[in-house]
Amino acid sequence: MYCGQVRPEHIGQTILLKGWVRHRRDHGGLIFIDLIDREGHCQVVLNPQEMDPEHFEQAHDLRDEFVLAVEGEVRRRPEGTANPNYATGEVELKVTRWEVLNKSEVTPFKLDEFYNISEEIRLRYRYLDLRRPEMQRAMRMRSGLYRVIRDYMHGRGFIETETPFLTRSTPEGARDFLTPSRIQKGCFYALPQSPQLFKQLLMVAGHDKYFQIVKCFRDEDLRANRQPEFTQLDLEMSFITPEDIYELIEGLLVRAYKELKGIDIPAPFPRMKYDDAMLKYGSDAPDLRYGMEISELSEAVRASDFKVFKSILEGGGVVRGFAVPGGGAKYSNTQLKPDGDLFVAAQKFGAKGLAWFRAVGPADADNAGLESSIVKFFTKETLAALRAQTGAQQGDLILIVADAEGVAADVLGRLRAKLAADLGLIDKEKLAFTWIVDFPLVEWNPKEKRWEPKHHPFTAPRYEDLDKLESDIGKVYAQAYDVVLNGQEIGGGSIRIHRRDIQERVFHAIGISQEEAERKFRFLLEGLSFGAPPHGGLAMGIDRMMMLLLGFDSIRDVIAFPKTQTGACLLTDSPAPVDPAQLEELGIQVVAEDEEKV
Repeated sequence: MYCGQVRPEHIGQTILLKGWVRHRRDHGGLIFIDLIDREGHCQVVLNPQEMDPEHFEQAHDLRDEFVLAVEGEVRRRPEGTANPNYATGEVELKVTRWEVLNKSEVTPFKLDEFYNISEEIRLRYRYLDLRRPEMQRAMRMRSGLYRVIRDYMHGRGFIETETPFLTRSTPEGARDFLTPSRIQKGCFYALPQSPQLFKQLLMVAGHDKYFQIVKCFRDEDLRANRQPEFTQLDLEMSFITPEDIYELIEGLLVRAYKELKGIDIPAPFPRMKYDDAMLKYGSDAPDLRYGMEISELSEAVRASDFKVFKSILEGGGVVRGFAVPGGGAKYSNTQLKPDGDLFVAAQKFGAKGLAWFRAVGPADADNAGLESSIVKFFTKETLAALRAQTGAQQGDLILIVADAEGVAADVLGRLRAKLAADLGLIDKEKLAFTWIVDFPLVEWNPKEKRWEPKHHPFTAPRYEDLDKLESDIGKVYAQAYDVVLNGQEIGGGSIRIHRRDIQERVFHAIGISQEEAERKFRFLLEGLSFGAPPHGGLAMGIDRMMMLLLGFDSIRDVIAFPKTQTGACLLTDSPAPVDPAQLEELGIQVVAEDEEKV
């Protein structure tokens, strides 16, 4: 029996418990021990009157985290000593026999309370960190999510199929982790960024409903919600429309939240076009738990004498802004100056500057009730339009960015998220799901001066946009969709290209020559030539999903053995150099970092 499973119905029974000592307390000749395991803790009592005195004396040497086996009779705690905070709080174990199974060194941090432990220490001693109740619950809920997913997907007729980890390098939007071949020197496998091409080939094979819970790998810069290796739910279906995906995923999320959290979430989820999300929220993964929608102000200020706005608009840029509820009183002029907090934050996000207006009076007052260091450059009619379009109320602060459309959207989106957190506007209990749809097929890479897939090059264009592939690809929309929760993308997918001719046209449009396409994607193109059915799918990030389920701030807290933000494993000290003999066998020569810079 687990320590945390002892209940009043076991009173009078003799049981054996094994676990870790979390507390030892000496009280008037009695020794009380909290014995813990993955299910919780049970209070055990050692009484010198009920066991060999010499054996009892040895219990004084017990310390936290010793591994202990105890046997005894379950009894009800004395009146007034029950602890309603624990499931085992009504009972205790009267010990008749005990044995130390292993001792423990003094741990580098306490395991019974969560205080300010550095993440470096937690990851260095991850096996101890995982012993803490919070982490035990996280790992158990993760296991529960796997169970829910498998039950749900099997119940919907899906076949769980494994795809290879050793494959070839293909463009997926990030760098590949490469694995050298010993047998074929000079050649490399790539660890998959996703099973994308294999699951499409499974559709060609007639496996019309595929899924797997799979490890994927991306060699990219890391953030709190990214890891070099991560786990995702991957699925694909044949003969479907996006509506089939929406219904399937909504049903899974409804079931997961009900079974794991006891929460009923409403479905269907709302849908939002990509262009609307970027305009109103400055993000394709908008957080809908609070307001502060961004407004397009370009036309309202086009006739103004403010040179900054005028030059940006003449150069093809935009002027956008939003109202911060109560921000007029919360943010001082000092914070809004070029060296102030808000101005510096906007610059950090990529803005050249930040304009502001404080709503100090009613909308029908002089200057529409707005004050600012730049108010003199605007007519009362323009100021009234700014206030009306942002919806600013008395006491609010209007923040405006003028820049290229992409820059303005990104800056305002990040500024909106920062201010919502700073001002406590986020309802932490709210779950705001939405689908983002109608993504552009490609986006312009200004550094490389070429079009790149917004998702990946296997996403199907909208059929009505096919005639623009060669003539105006920037205006082609994709049959793509993301599911978003509280400002985090938790899943994304698309209807795929199932015809070889269209796939070749898309490759050509994004600069992949016919020779390169044949070299890298011969197997896919051939597969599409043999009766590939219309198909589509989605991948959902398990780690990010778990982070949101548990209300954590980092996916490292929901992964058993995560990497740091530099991609290091502090537990095993990896990555690490390997024996020169291994490199020689693989035909690899390592270039030292200082040599590389020469």
